[in-house]
Amino acid sequence: MLLAIVVCGLGYAEGARISKTLGGWQVICWALVLSLPVTLPLTWLIAPPTVHTISLAAWISLGYVSLFSMLIGFVFWYRGLVQGGIAAVGQLQLLQPFFGLALAAMLLHEEVSAGMLVVTVAVILCVAGVRKFSL
Repeated sequence: MLLAIVVCGLGYAEGARISKTLGGWQVICWALVLSLPVTLPLTWLIAPPTVHTISLAAWISLGYVSLFSMLIGFVFWYRGLVQGGIAAVGQLQLLQPFFGLALAAMLLHEEVSAGMLVVTVAVILCVAGVRKFSL
């Protein structure tokens, strides 16, 4: 998990740095092309025996996540990193899961435990502290 955090952080920072000259949509497209040699064999390895068992809703969901959440979302993400600063905007992303938690509780009536609230408040305080005391 720690390795994934480090790799994602480096990917965001490098992607934002390259976006200054190349542009956000080119960066994410090249990242997808360069990751294809890893993702394609893994997809082939874990794919179901037949695609006929996959529902239409699953295909539409995959298309939505691929197009909007990943491709278009990253274009705006890299633009935000470039405009707001990699370190400042990157810290705000730490709050994103908690917005999702709040929306799940409000819209889907998911139960939020006391432990979830404690962790949420702790992360928010850490992000606020880093932003206040950073150089």
